[in-house]
Amino acid sequence: MTHPSLPTTESAVTAIRAVAAEYRLAVSVTDDIGADQTSRRTSAALFTVLDPDGSLPHEAFVELGGSPAVSVRIFPEDDAKITVDGVEFEDVPRDSVPAFLRSVYSGLAFVKGRFFPPGYWLSVPLPGDETYRESIGLSLTPWLSGRVRP
Repeated sequence: MTHPSLPTTESAVTAIRAVAAEYRLAVSVTDDIGADQTSRRTSAALFTVLDPDGSLPHEAFVELGGSPAVSVRIFPEDDAKITVDGVEFEDVPRDSVPAFLRSVYSGLAFVKGRFFPPGYWLSVPLPGDETYRESIGLSLTPWLSGRVRP
Protein backbone atom coordinates (compact mmCIF):
# COMPACT_ATOMS: atom_id res chain seq x y z
CA MET A 1 0.00 0.00 0.00
CA THR A 2 1.27 3.45 -0.79
CA HIS A 3 1.22 6.01 1.97
CA PRO A 4 0.59 9.74 1.53
CA SER A 5 3.74 11.45 0.32
CA LEU A 6 5.73 13.41 2.91
CA PRO A 7 8.34 15.20 0.77
CA THR A 8 9.98 17.21 3.56
CA THR A 9 10.97 16.76 7.17
CA GLU A 10 8.50 19.48 8.16
CA SER A 11 5.61 17.66 6.44
CA ALA A 12 6.53 14.50 8.37
CA VAL A 13 6.59 16.44 11.67
CA THR A 14 3.16 17.89 10.83
CA ALA A 15 1.83 14.38 10.16
CA ILE A 16 3.29 13.13 13.47
CA ARG A 17 1.64 16.04 15.29
CA ALA A 18 -1.70 15.02 13.72
CA VAL A 19 -1.28 11.43 14.97
CA ALA A 20 -0.36 12.76 18.42
CA ALA A 21 -3.47 14.95 18.47
CA GLU A 22 -5.58 11.96 17.39
CA TYR A 23 -4.33 9.91 20.35
CA ARG A 24 -4.06 12.90 22.73
CA LEU A 25 -0.29 12.63 23.20
CA ALA A 26 2.19 15.33 24.15
CA VAL A 27 4.77 16.14 21.45
CA SER A 28 8.28 17.54 21.77
CA VAL A 29 10.17 18.47 18.57
CA THR A 30 13.84 19.38 18.18
CA ASP A 31 14.98 20.59 14.75
CA ASP A 32 18.53 20.43 13.40
CA ILE A 33 18.92 22.49 10.25
CA GLY A 34 22.08 22.75 8.21
CA ALA A 35 24.78 20.33 7.04
CA ASP A 36 26.89 21.09 10.11
CA GLN A 37 24.00 20.19 12.47
CA THR A 38 22.49 16.99 11.06
CA SER A 39 23.69 13.68 12.50
CA ARG A 40 24.60 11.95 9.24
CA ARG A 41 26.74 14.84 7.99
CA THR A 42 29.83 14.10 10.07
CA SER A 43 32.10 14.96 7.13
CA ALA A 44 30.63 18.45 6.65
CA ALA A 45 33.13 21.21 7.10
CA LEU A 46 32.79 23.48 10.10
CA PHE A 47 30.15 26.22 9.59
CA THR A 48 29.01 24.61 6.31
CA VAL A 49 25.25 24.98 6.24
CA LEU A 50 24.34 23.87 2.71
CA ASP A 51 24.94 20.52 1.06
CA PRO A 52 27.12 20.49 -2.07
CA ASP A 53 23.95 20.59 -4.21
CA GLY A 54 22.83 23.81 -2.51
CA SER A 55 20.05 22.26 -0.42
CA LEU A 56 19.52 22.92 3.26
CA PRO A 57 19.24 19.59 5.13
CA HIS A 58 16.63 19.43 7.88
CA GLU A 59 16.49 16.72 10.53
CA ALA A 60 14.00 16.47 13.38
CA PHE A 61 13.79 14.50 16.61
CA VAL A 62 10.24 13.97 17.89
CA GLU A 63 9.33 12.54 21.29
CA LEU A 64 5.77 11.44 21.96
CA GLY A 65 4.39 11.31 25.49
CA GLY A 66 2.38 8.46 26.91
CA SER A 67 2.88 4.74 26.86
CA PRO A 68 4.80 3.27 25.13
CA ALA A 69 7.77 5.63 25.02
CA VAL A 70 8.17 6.53 21.34
CA SER A 71 10.70 8.75 19.61
CA VAL A 72 11.19 9.44 15.91
CA ARG A 73 14.34 10.82 14.27
CA ILE A 74 13.52 12.01 10.76
CA PHE A 75 16.52 12.24 8.45
CA PRO A 76 16.91 14.42 5.32
CA GLU A 77 17.44 11.27 3.23
CA ASP A 78 13.69 10.37 3.29
CA ASP A 79 13.91 7.83 6.11
CA ALA A 80 13.42 7.72 9.85
CA LYS A 81 14.50 5.80 12.94
CA ILE A 82 11.59 4.99 15.24
CA THR A 83 12.24 3.79 18.80
CA VAL A 84 9.34 2.06 20.55
CA ASP A 85 9.94 1.30 24.22
CA GLY A 86 13.66 0.86 23.58
CA VAL A 87 13.30 -1.17 20.37
CA GLU A 88 14.88 0.63 17.40
CA PHE A 89 13.42 0.39 13.90
CA GLU A 90 16.02 1.75 11.45
CA ASP A 91 15.37 2.91 7.89
CA VAL A 92 11.60 3.30 8.06
CA PRO A 93 10.53 5.31 4.99
CA ARG A 94 9.40 8.81 5.95
CA ASP A 95 6.04 8.26 4.23
CA SER A 96 5.36 5.22 6.47
CA VAL A 97 5.95 6.99 9.80
CA PRO A 98 2.33 8.12 10.47
CA ALA A 99 0.94 4.65 9.65
CA PHE A 100 3.62 3.07 11.87
CA LEU A 101 2.66 5.30 14.81
CA ARG A 102 -1.06 4.64 14.30
CA SER A 103 -0.35 0.91 14.32
CA VAL A 104 1.56 1.19 17.61
CA TYR A 105 -1.00 3.41 19.37
CA SER A 106 -4.07 1.57 18.08
CA GLY A 107 -2.82 -1.72 19.56
CA LEU A 108 -1.86 -3.57 16.36
CA ALA A 109 1.80 -3.96 17.35
CA PHE A 110 2.60 -7.30 18.97
CA VAL A 111 5.48 -9.28 20.46
CA LYS A 112 6.25 -12.83 19.40
CA GLY A 113 8.66 -15.12 21.26
CA ARG A 114 10.63 -18.21 20.38
CA PHE A 115 12.34 -20.88 22.50
CA PHE A 116 15.19 -21.63 20.09
CA PRO A 117 16.98 -19.46 19.45
CA PRO A 118 15.57 -17.71 22.50
CA GLY A 119 14.29 -14.20 22.09
CA TYR A 120 11.40 -11.90 21.35
CA TRP A 121 10.53 -9.77 18.32
CA LEU A 122 8.34 -6.69 18.12
CA SER A 123 6.21 -6.66 14.96
CA VAL A 124 4.43 -3.56 13.72
CA PRO A 125 2.02 -4.30 10.86
CA LEU A 126 1.06 -1.46 8.51
CA PRO A 127 -1.89 -1.30 6.12
CA GLY A 128 -1.31 -3.56 3.14
CA ASP A 129 1.44 -6.18 3.25
CA GLU A 130 4.04 -4.12 5.09
CA THR A 131 5.33 -5.27 8.49
CA TYR A 132 8.34 -4.07 10.45
CA ARG A 133 9.97 -6.57 12.81
CA GLU A 134 12.87 -6.03 15.21
CA SER A 135 14.57 -8.21 17.79
CA ILE A 136 14.03 -7.26 21.43
CA GLY A 137 16.30 -9.75 23.16
CA LEU A 138 15.23 -11.58 26.31
CA SER A 139 14.01 -8.82 28.66
CA LEU A 140 10.66 -7.16 28.17
CA THR A 141 9.32 -3.88 29.52
CA PRO A 142 5.80 -3.86 31.01
CA TRP A 143 4.36 -2.41 27.78
CA LEU A 144 6.07 -5.07 25.64
CA SER A 145 4.96 -7.83 28.04
CA GLY A 146 1.37 -6.75 27.53
CA ARG A 147 1.71 -7.28 23.77
CA VAL A 148 3.05 -10.87 23.79
CA ARG A 149 1.17 -13.27 21.54
CA PRO A 150 1.41 -17.06 21.94
